[in-house]
Amino acid sequence: MSIRRVVPNVKARRGADSRVFYADVLGLRVVMEMDFIVTFASPSNPMAQVSVVNADPARPHPDLTIEVADVDAAYTRARERGIEILYPLTDEPWGVRRFYAREPNGAVVNVMTHRPVEIGAARPS
Repeated sequence: MSIRRVVPNVKARRGADSRVFYADVLGLRVVMEMDFIVTFASPSNPMAQVSVVNADPARPHPDLTIEVADVDAAYTRARERGIEILYPLTDEPWGVRRFYAREPNGAVVNVMTHRPVEIGAARPS
């Protein structure tokens, strides 16, 4: 299994203050911002990231995100091994394919990959 990155997901309680802490204090840059998530990355090491995620009552809060090269294979292995799937394998409208699983210590893991962008399709920022 090829792992591309691992990102901790902080549950937003004071989202506006997150930007002050991660950007202004630590010098991280905003590399992704949507209505429910802001991801900050190191300017010197873009794979060093942290995300601040707003609560979504429709699904559990992921404690961390692991980007893999083959999310379908990871999903198949998780199901074969009886891992609890909390959110099924889904193609999200913002260009990722993912599922949530509970790891043995109880943490919720968002296992995902970026889907290939189709020629002529708009890529979310």
